Amino acid sequence: MKPRVVITHWVHDEVFELLSGACEVLQNRTRLTLPRQAVLEMSKEAHAIMVFMPDSIDEEFLTACPHLKIVAAALKGFDNFDVQACTRRGVWFSIVPDLLTVPTAELALGLLLGLTRRMLEGDRLIRTGEFAGWRPHLYGTGISGGTCRIIGLGAVGRALARRMKGFDVNVLYHDVLPLSASDEAELGVKRASFEDLLRNSDFVFPLTPLRPATLHLIDRKTLLLMKKGAFLINVCRGSVVNEKDVAEALESEQIAGYAADVFEMEDWARTDRPSSISSGLTQKAEKTFFTPHIGSAVDSVRREIAMEAARNILQALNGEVPQGAVNRPAS
Repeated sequence: MKPRVVITHWVHDEVFELLSGACEVLQNRTRLTLPRQAVLEMSKEAHAIMVFMPDSIDEEFLTACPHLKIVAAALKGFDNFDVQACTRRGVWFSIVPDLLTVPTAELALGLLLGLTRRMLEGDRLIRTGEFAGWRPHLYGTGISGGTCRIIGLGAVGRALARRMKGFDVNVLYHDVLPLSASDEAELGVKRASFEDLLRNSDFVFPLTPLRPATLHLIDRKTLLLMKKGAFLINVCRGSVVNEKDVAEALESEQIAGYAADVFEMEDWARTDRPSSISSGLTQKAEKTFFTPHIGSAVDSVRREIAMEAARNILQALNGEVPQGAVNRPAS
């Protein structure tokens, strides 16, 4: 019998075809997220499962799926998944570490430009039919000559720094692991302390993984440290910021604007996560710019991400070490 593989979300036909040559594949062919119980029912006899951002794999799920050999995540950040539980149960857990980097950096830059130049407000004005030509309104903030602060200079942070160079922006960064002098020169960045970075920043990008130490890294205290009138852009994980505190900072005009592609309600690993985006944010259309978690939503990129996850599955089912493995399962 062929091993059974479950794909929890829609993928390109090429991914299905790659796996179906050697496996029996059960796939969610809709563009919707299935309820957890439905995914669990599909997966009880599965040998492999391809998971995505809305999924969550924990001890309970693994107990109900005793045949699993690999959980292959079609993503980079994996805080929604209990990797230690996988390891204990002899299950590989793999990710796709690199393909999301460039599109996420591009979106971060797009959010910055859209927010500071008030592009959404301009679009809404055009659609009212009331635009009659140029008027002295919707004045925004240019980014040329400004200072950008990147918190966490990993792959996405470096990609963003490279793109900022073309906008004549001064880029400072904070990271627990400082770059070498040659790397700083190549990227055109300088290291600063966390507090100095906030106090002198026009544009702040938290780009850290979600861990206990980074949960609500940006909160009321850190927002008060920020330069008054600065802009905050979040494309890493929703819970790196406290959305209610950000809403209050917008209301008090401590910060000028907030853009995000990620939200606290998405972070399934948090039992206390909010069930929706703070209304204090969604009601401030003139100071916010939001996208629905599309950081890696480039068609060719999403195809290759799922293909790489599929290759991880085939490697594990063949008794090999998956190329994107982040654990070493117990035997």
